[in-house]
Amino acid sequence: MTDSPLAPAPDAAAFRLAFVPGVTPSKWVRTWEQRLPDVPLTLVQVTPGEASGVLRDGGADAALLRLPVDGEDLSAIPLYEETSVVVVPKDHHFAAAEELTPEDLAEELVLHPLDDALGWEASPPGLPAFQRPETTADAIELVAAGVGVLVVPQSLARLHHRKDLTYRTITGVPQSRVALSWPKAEEAPDLVEEFIGIVRGRTVNSTRGRRAEERKGQKSGQKPAKAAPKGAKKTAGAKPARPGKPVKGKGGAAGRGGKPRRGR
Repeated sequence: MTDSPLAPAPDAAAFRLAFVPGVTPSKWVRTWEQRLPDVPLTLVQVTPGEASGVLRDGGADAALLRLPVDGEDLSAIPLYEETSVVVVPKDHHFAAAEELTPEDLAEELVLHPLDDALGWEASPPGLPAFQRPETTADAIELVAAGVGVLVVPQSLARLHHRKDLTYRTITGVPQSRVALSWPKAEEAPDLVEEFIGIVRGRTVNSTRGRRAEERKGQKSGQKPAKAAPKGAKKTAGAKPARPGKPVKGKGGAAGRGGKPRRGR
């Protein structure tokens, strides 16, 4: 009879991180695995419209999403801004430009998907389409078919990369802001606090949370090595002292340069 591996306890610590398309949490996940190897991190991919609901329903402990956060019952800290780009077919005349402005889009049909990530206060520049695509992926298909252009965060342009499409940076338009969000509480849960420390670039010693306090406690319990008393002489391998140089001056047996004086 062989022993079967033990299953993890039902209440074993774990961390579930939701993220929206275009956001890549891989570098933070690697840091998590190095610092907390005993706490599994599970990634949960969600659509932009699902992110807030997943947090409220307890489907994730925290989420990487784009601002603004839906509702005041969620906390959020901005992490970074994304560059906005215009996605066009490779044979489009915009492909010859290095950078675009909203004025360049005046005569273009600009698609505005329902899951738009830029949060335009008004309609995007250019000519509006008769119907808004359901998703960014649907809008990308229309661009590939030669029906309009699309303004999105650069991360989404890379996510939906196609050989027949390209993109160019555009200035003077909204930029997406990626944030870390979690259910609002008087104090963030320990594992959420650990992840906040990771995304903010805190070191292991400066990270907050219960586990950080445990690590500090372990370090403070170690006895520091005793320093050698001042004035202690080295024994093994000690080098012999060099003989002192004769003092220059008029007195003594030696004069200038240490040469003996001639008698008068």
